[in-house]
Amino acid sequence: MDASMWVAKTGLDAQQMRMNVISNNLANVNTSGFKRDRAVFEDLLYQNLRQAGGQTGATTQAPTGLMLGTGVRVVATEKLHAQGNMVNTQNPLDLAIAGEGFFQVTQADGTIAYSRDGNFKLSSTGQIVTSSGALLQPAITIPNTASTVTFGRDGTVSVELAAGGSQVLGQIQLAKFVNPSGLQSVGQNLMKETPASGAPQVLQAGNAGAGSLMQGTLEASNVNVVEEMVNMIETQRAYEINSKAISAVDGMLKFMNNNL
Repeated sequence: MDASMWVAKTGLDAQQMRMNVISNNLANVNTSGFKRDRAVFEDLLYQNLRQAGGQTGATTQAPTGLMLGTGVRVVATEKLHAQGNMVNTQNPLDLAIAGEGFFQVTQADGTIAYSRDGNFKLSSTGQIVTSSGALLQPAITIPNTASTVTFGRDGTVSVELAAGGSQVLGQIQLAKFVNPSGLQSVGQNLMKETPASGAPQVLQAGNAGAGSLMQGTLEASNVNVVEEMVNMIETQRAYEINSKAISAVDGMLKFMNNNL
């Protein structure tokens, strides 16, 4: 019976961790470019008390075995990179990726991070940066003589000059990964490359499977509030059942102590 308590405890721990994942999804329902997480479960080792196929007689074998499970654990949290809804903002520096790919952003230590958040700003020197001030790569500087800025669907950045005429400043490139779910989330809407994600393929927007850019638009979080609420109720019920299992075993042990 003591083993039953430990099995139920692993269920409590796993459901608590799943609730943490759901809570984080709901907390980021308004975070631009956020991709929701899903908890992945696996069963723990089994106690093999009787081997299936073992000899039960000279000419007979056991058709089934006797194996007792020892519980469950959360083995991974998987990012689901489904496309979020497109929100029209009319802000010329807001960009959304329609399709696969990530913006490349330079971190404070000089390494490259990746993001789906296209809520860009201009620094004091005219460079395109994220809301936290990280520099977009390749670096593009908007001159102070520009009257309007245009981002093409292929990432081409051009401006109309106040004095007349236009100028092409460069091109935004997107990074694509074989396994985007293997990227490591580091906060600030950024993710980092890992051995699981594979090396990035830097592509022109709209080519070789990379998504195209949409100016004046932001990609909303792909969190579905109704679905997450259903998952929350399911998790709560599973937690309650595991706690009741512990209470039931505790009652059985009390009965044994009082009556045997």
